[in-house]
Amino acid sequence: MVTGKPFLTVEQIQKKVRELAHQISVDYEGKEIVAIGLLKGAFMFFSDLVKHIQVPMNIDFIIASSYMKTQSTGNVIIHSDLRINIEGKHVLLIEDIVDSGVTLKYIMDSLMDRKPQSLKICSFLDKRSQRKVDIYIDYVGHIIPDHYIVGYGLDYENKFRNLPYISIFKESS
Repeated sequence: MVTGKPFLTVEQIQKKVRELAHQISVDYEGKEIVAIGLLKGAFMFFSDLVKHIQVPMNIDFIIASSYMKTQSTGNVIIHSDLRINIEGKHVLLIEDIVDSGVTLKYIMDSLMDRKPQSLKICSFLDKRSQRKVDIYIDYVGHIIPDHYIVGYGLDYENKFRNLPYISIFKESS
């Protein structure tokens, strides 16, 4: 069950999305980027963000996972990889949440092997207290405490992704 009031409201989410898109647009002015969404969780954030970015872009997706229920397994599985060549391109990897950093580090290493001109990371949420690997996130929406959250693309067993807000999740006893 989803508990309590929204942790982040629709209004708070959209305000931060616009702020991030503005900063990305300023930083990449005069350049074309490849925006890569890390699915499934980032689909809402990705969609909202790219609508507000004001530079030319190509779009692609990676589907990867390392979670079972509420815990990371530590093993990253790529279910679907990029379809476009990113060699020599400016790449912006867009993620919903970074906690342990294990999945993101794996994806970043894989992308760097493809020789992009640059690679930056944008994550809507950053749960730094859970970090297991050293990772730098270029664009962060919100730093959050150690709660399991759902909504705005984030799930528990593929449920609650459709909530337009973010809420703290607790399993029923």
